[in-house]
Amino acid sequence: MAINLQKGQRINLQKDNGSTLQNVCVGVNWGAIEKKGWLGGISKEAVDLDASCVLYDENKNPLDVIYFGQLASKDGAVRHSGDDLTGDVSGDDGLDNEVITLDFSRLNSNVNFVAFVLNSYKGQDFGTIPFASIRIYEGTPSRVSEVFATYNIAKGEGFSGHVSMVLGIFYKRNGEWKFNAVGEPTSDKKLQETVETVRHNYL
Repeated sequence: MAINLQKGQRINLQKDNGSTLQNVCVGVNWGAIEKKGWLGGISKEAVDLDASCVLYDENKNPLDVIYFGQLASKDGAVRHSGDDLTGDVSGDDGLDNEVITLDFSRLNSNVNFVAFVLNSYKGQDFGTIPFASIRIYEGTPSRVSEVFATYNIAKGEGFSGHVSMVLGIFYKRNGEWKFNAVGEPTSDKKLQETVETVRHNYL
């Protein structure tokens, strides 16, 4: 399996030993914004990034949205670790602030697309966040087997000035799951807008 895909690359999830990928995680790690006070002190501004997952059928209709307000899909295949409202306030601890897990074996058969997106809840510009990275990997929240896509949105070209993005999309072709590493910011302000953007532009 290819490691560290570049934006726009596609892979199938067949592994070298003939088995297919079953468990995938999307982890997001970010930091609070440092602000200098008028007396020279430094304060921290909480940053609320929201990772979400959207399930679509073959006709591109959204079936389910897993986000901070609904932490599991109806079929139990997708689970969200919960809402982080602040980001790391004491520097980068190297840990994911939010993790979404996907178990392909439990996905309802009418799901044809699984999209992962990121939104800045308070509208804080990605370019103002001191560090923010996303990784999509095989494994569990406590065990990373193989990372196959990473994005650095705090330092990445093109993310400044945006508050939402499409991370990547798993899609089913001829009964097999494949992955498209999208990695593109969108002009959306809210999650519902991003759900529609994915539907019209990326599926």
